[in-house]
Amino acid sequence: MMHRKWMTLLGLAALLQVTPALAQRGGWTPVVDTYGSSRAQFLASDLEECRILAERAGGDAVGQGTRGAVRGGLVGAAGGAAIGAAFGNAGRGAAVGAAAGGVSQAVGRSGQSNANFQQAYRSCMQQRGHRVLN
Repeated sequence: MMHRKWMTLLGLAALLQVTPALAQRGGWTPVVDTYGSSRAQFLASDLEECRILAERAGGDAVGQGTRGAVRGGLVGAAGGAAIGAAFGNAGRGAAVGAAAGGVSQAVGRSGQSNANFQQAYRSCMQQRGHRVLN
């Protein structure tokens, strides 16, 4: 019974770790300096078009996070089972290792997807002649 409680808590912790990274992507917009720009009148349409292109280029943050969680969970389970076996409880070690590995990989993969999204967004806006500050 204790095993299920730990897994539930670790699963909740994983969700709380990944959620801010996913939310950040949806709300991030580059800051553009339009002072003296001949393209200032196109800013709104360029922001929307570049956001759409950046979403395609950035990849699926949820999908990448999920794949990272599975891979990290498998590696963590193997390592945790080995450590747990040394201390007399391979099952508990595997469960803790799987959860820890899954959380770290999910966060890492989601973060990379967000970084790709932001870089693609910046690049698109710059290619359209805008001065991007962030």
